Amino acid sequence: MNESYIQFKNKIIQAGSWQEKYREIMLLGKKLPALPSELKVDSALVNGCESNVWLYMDFNNEENKLLIIADSDTRIVKGLVSIILYLYLDLTPIEIISIDANKEFEDMSLLKHLSPSRGNGIKAILNAIQSQARLMSK
Repeated sequence: MNESYIQFKNKIIQAGSWQEKYREIMLLGKKLPALPSELKVDSALVNGCESNVWLYMDFNNEENKLLIIADSDTRIVKGLVSIILYLYLDLTPIEIISIDANKEFEDMSLLKHLSPSRGNGIKAILNAIQSQARLMSK
């Protein structure tokens, strides 16, 4: 995992309340560049998310890394998507597969504060990325 993710994870773990965690997630989401409107198409939407989440993945053969970009139309989900993008930044498919992302979210005590539909949406995003990483690792 990269240093940016580790720093953010520690900040979330050290946040004393859900409101502090929520604020950090919202601030992180504000830093996520918006996808151009022409990329916000139905075929890029992640199934299972209550909010709109557009996800694109590509494989860089030269660096053996999975490139991931994403965006959402809601502020909190945009922040949660940012966490996921930091988690998988600059990793090979094998490295992505080896990460237990659900545990990462549990370590930050995030899933217990999310609504069931929002938690299911996060899991759908994680599953889509893990599935793509498995395909690319073969």
